[in-house]
Amino acid sequence: MDAEESSKISDGIDSPLWMFWKRRRYMVVFMAFLGFFNVYALRVNLSVTIVAMTEKREVDYGNGTIGEEQYFEWDSQTQGLVLSSFFYGYILTPFLGGFISNKFGGNYVFGIGIGVTAILTLLTPVAAEGGLGALIAVRVIEGIFEGVTFPCIHAVWSKWAPPSERSRMVSIAFAGNYAGTVVSMPLSGIFAQAFGWESVFYIFGAIGCVWFLAWSFMIKTSPEVDPWISSEEKKYILSSLNRVEGTSEKVKHPWKGILTSLAVWALVASHFSENWGFYTLLTQLPTFLKDTMHFHLEKTGIISAIPYLVMGIFLFISGYLADLSQDKGWLTTSQVRRYFNCGAFLGQTVFMIVGAYILEPATTITCITIAVGMGAFAWSGFAVNHLDLSPKSAGVMMGISNTFGTIPGIVSPIITGSITSNGSDDEWRIVFYIAAGIYLIGCMIYWFWASGELQPWSIEAQELRDKEKNGRHNGVDGFDNKISIDDEK
Repeated sequence: MDAEESSKISDGIDSPLWMFWKRRRYMVVFMAFLGFFNVYALRVNLSVTIVAMTEKREVDYGNGTIGEEQYFEWDSQTQGLVLSSFFYGYILTPFLGGFISNKFGGNYVFGIGIGVTAILTLLTPVAAEGGLGALIAVRVIEGIFEGVTFPCIHAVWSKWAPPSERSRMVSIAFAGNYAGTVVSMPLSGIFAQAFGWESVFYIFGAIGCVWFLAWSFMIKTSPEVDPWISSEEKKYILSSLNRVEGTSEKVKHPWKGILTSLAVWALVASHFSENWGFYTLLTQLPTFLKDTMHFHLEKTGIISAIPYLVMGIFLFISGYLADLSQDKGWLTTSQVRRYFNCGAFLGQTVFMIVGAYILEPATTITCITIAVGMGAFAWSGFAVNHLDLSPKSAGVMMGISNTFGTIPGIVSPIITGSITSNGSDDEWRIVFYIAAGIYLIGCMIYWFWASGELQPWSIEAQELRDKEKNGRHNGVDGFDNKISIDDEK
């Protein structure tokens, strides 16, 4: 059943979609939004807090002598190592997360991944006082547990998201990433100044633990086992996904098809490209604003959050427009993915180059904000694309693409730290030009090889062919469901 057909079926709930609490599938979206809020709040707080941890501050020794001290005497390369250490662990588990979520349930893996990260965040101050090695070890372990979150949430959507609502449900949930960034960046600076840098980890770690308890109680693996869902909504979801209640969910992934598909590798390249620019700014923007724009700590957190506020808002818009374009027949799914993704990358390329070339506070921050905000449209392209190609294997495909998408989180902070050892304007220009070039390469690869159609190697395509074959064998005229294969040109 395609998006147009599923959109004509009613879920039996006489309430507008914005009343999300009336629909269980949108309660899943809401709680996933809060989950990703915590994912990024726990991930990015160190990007701001490390400024407070390493800045020189005046100290009155009480005998009329005033000197300067640092909590931690880390140079730019050491700071780059600390900021990238999270991704050493993160790169190890995306594929595993996608695989085990099919076996145990994406909701369980998602909750545990964030819950354990929250507990480790509470332990971060102790680890930092214990030495650089202890801090890096904690951040690596945090990365291991957060690495499962993106792949396993696709396993959740494969059971909860009707095709006609897929883009908006995924986009709204992912908007939590940027809401977490928007809130945690300025608050991290404020908390560090008001209560000490340790308070940042205690506060956000506690919030993450509260969310984990709520998620574990409220969210179930699928509509079939949710005790609070209405029978009409359950029927609507299952019908839209061509699923029959009580059928086996054992999945055997078509590995050869996945690993040899140009459409899969196109979204992998796109994921890598978007994450290069995103992680560069996520980890380095506060330092850039301090070194080059000469802002104080409180302002670096607030200004660093602005681009992600814009992106979070744009995610709601892009997800709605992507679904609307398909529902109204304006664009095919392949066109939506390609136009949204590549249009965003071209815009990001231009604004990163312009912002780096001018390098004036108002203009550069505006360009960075627009570039980051346009990434929301890319997320309505590649980030939803896994579910188009093969819904039941979307989790493992997200695991593959997120593994490659994590490489920038490891490499970019180290490269940036090496390039910007003096903190000069020309050094920072190089950092932005590199990001712009990678956006452009990702744009070209995705344009030529992306697809938004169910692939012939997917589990769903195989199941439909088997049903049609059985139908003909029994004298029944096939099925209304048609498998559309994009020519990938």
